[in-house]
Amino acid sequence: MNPLVPRPVEIALRCVIAVVCLLGIWYSWRLARADYLFRKDTESSIRAAIRLVPDGWEYYMRLSQIDRRDARDLLATSLRLDRFNAQADIELGLKYEADGDIGGAERLLLDAYSVDHTYLPRWTLANFYYRQDNMPAFWNWARSAAAMPPGDLMPLFQLCWHVSTDTNTITGELMNDNPDMIRQYLYFLLTKGQRDATIVVAQRLINTGGTEMDHRLVLWTINELITNNNPPAANTLWSLLQQRHWVVPDSTVPYNADFAREPVPVSFDWALPEFDGLHSFPGASGLEVEFSGAQPEDVKVAEQVISLTPGNYNLVYSYRTTDIGTESGIKWVVLDARSNAVLAQSPDLSSDTVTESNLAFTVPAGASFVRLRLAYQRALGTSRIAGTLVVPSVRVQPHS
Repeated sequence: MNPLVPRPVEIALRCVIAVVCLLGIWYSWRLARADYLFRKDTESSIRAAIRLVPDGWEYYMRLSQIDRRDARDLLATSLRLDRFNAQADIELGLKYEADGDIGGAERLLLDAYSVDHTYLPRWTLANFYYRQDNMPAFWNWARSAAAMPPGDLMPLFQLCWHVSTDTNTITGELMNDNPDMIRQYLYFLLTKGQRDATIVVAQRLINTGGTEMDHRLVLWTINELITNNNPPAANTLWSLLQQRHWVVPDSTVPYNADFAREPVPVSFDWALPEFDGLHSFPGASGLEVEFSGAQPEDVKVAEQVISLTPGNYNLVYSYRTTDIGTESGIKWVVLDARSNAVLAQSPDLSSDTVTESNLAFTVPAGASFVRLRLAYQRALGTSRIAGTLVVPSVRVQPHS
């Protein structure tokens, strides 16, 4: 007992403290009980939770998804309890739109953005104006949504595609410097088969992205441009990759002409297919190829696409073989990459010592890409070869 405090006052204070503690316990129990009922996630349990905690805005939000008849009133109550509840603004706005109150819907959706500048309100407004056929407002909010990408922007790009299949329009409206947005948009264009539209987007990605995230996507883009027979775009991207050191700068033709590096997965570098009985090893001494005798009878050993202007050229190559006879079936072949027509092919490669040879060929008009192929085809009347081929280097040189 405190001698400075009269006993009646002390008793009153203790009673007040006890009542406050009891009220706190009671309120905590109500909150815990309401949360338990809410998590049961039935209409009756959520209504019971609301009776215990009438100002729980999230309870009204969830109940509006179950009780469709009273959904508007429930959402309005949730919004009244939490003015900054953008989700309630959006849900109530969509209800207004479904009921034909377009002005009320627009006001609520704009209110959602005013309190929440994240992706969802922007995306919702873009969809709203698309449904209202208000294209200036649609593009404004589509551009705003693209500026803040979530995990997946593909639905946004698909919506833009419904509005316009003109890739120049979509690119002009949406393009920004966010690498996440750019890589997703580039992927979208590739999956839509819009290869010629990828050049500007891929250039932007190289300038804003990084090798770890974007290297393979840009290489895929180059391969698609080669397949689409677009030399200017493919060459531009390939040169830019070298300038930015996303790949090793190398001016030789073909690229990686000495096979000194492991190829990168692009048609402008070597493809070295692996088969049972056939194994290739690039390295300091060139390309070493082992034939076990169990390899396929007709197979590509190495291949690269090169970009050449029409004219006359020499393919200068060196090689050495071990335990491989004269009718080896191994040849260099130059083909028109578009038509697959053979432009030239070498004699069979077979030599116990390092030998240099050359093969003249002409690139006709219209054949900007040629395919340089080291091939093996079993010669008629012979067994499949078993031995080793080494190719120290290969060069393409202009020939007057």
